[in-house]
Amino acid sequence: MTPILPPARVAFIGMGVMGAAMAANIMKSGFDLTVSSRSRSKAEAMIAAGAEWAPTAQDAADGAGCVCLCVPDTPDVEAVLFGEEGVIHGAAPGTVVIDFSTIAAAASAEFAKRMAERGITLLDSPVSGGPQGAIDGTLTCMVGGADAGFSAARAVFDAVGKTITLLGPAGSGQICKSANQLMIVAAMQAVAEALTMGRKAGLDPMLMRQALLGGSARSFVLENHAKRMLDRNFKPGFRAELMRKDIRLALGAVRDNGVFAPSTALAAQMMEAVVNSGRGGDDCASLGALVAELSGMKD
Repeated sequence: MTPILPPARVAFIGMGVMGAAMAANIMKSGFDLTVSSRSRSKAEAMIAAGAEWAPTAQDAADGAGCVCLCVPDTPDVEAVLFGEEGVIHGAAPGTVVIDFSTIAAAASAEFAKRMAERGITLLDSPVSGGPQGAIDGTLTCMVGGADAGFSAARAVFDAVGKTITLLGPAGSGQICKSANQLMIVAAMQAVAEALTMGRKAGLDPMLMRQALLGGSARSFVLENHAKRMLDRNFKPGFRAELMRKDIRLALGAVRDNGVFAPSTALAAQMMEAVVNSGRGGDDCASLGALVAELSGMKD
């Protein structure tokens, strides 16, 4: 496949926090950019910066060498790709589609098969790194799909990410993202329990965290999520309701692959509890507040 290089036209569908930041970096890399979203207001900043607006996914795909999307869940991806005015009706054979959404792995594989019937390559590439990583262009991209499409779209990936790994056939990126999310939640659960234990035993949890960071327990979760827990700073970086969605996907992935997964089961139960306790709009680190509450702590 011919490499997709600036100033080729790239379309980006989905102007949420992550999508808008990734689209901005693609445009900064020199690509001509078309944007589309359910709400034009979310795309106004990109339009003002020079992007072209497309009212539908079909219009966005028309003339684009690469089409990117970042939308909330599996049904949204299916609608964008195959709906009445979906990508499949506007994309030409040879187009590479990159789905940066986090959705079900089995669905990703099926969508790739359906797109391939039209000569279109679909790569699943869920990301990790959060809103700041999207702004900085340092996301981790976990990619599944055909090597030829991945190679052709490498410059697009380089515009948004720092660690970019082709993991295998379609759906592989989603499996890796599920692994990422279940490890994060399992670690958050352990950190929340450990800090609550320390507090109830009379330790200063800030000093406890400082001590733990100097040993083998050091981790991204202890550095970042534990600080949020202790500061009670639950302004959303990644909302608990979104993490619940991701953990539901992970639960499906371990089930589909016949894995004995008690940690995943507990992570799923705890994220359900976090959302059901009214914290769905808070950062996922509010899991720490729930563990403290269930342990009889008042604050």
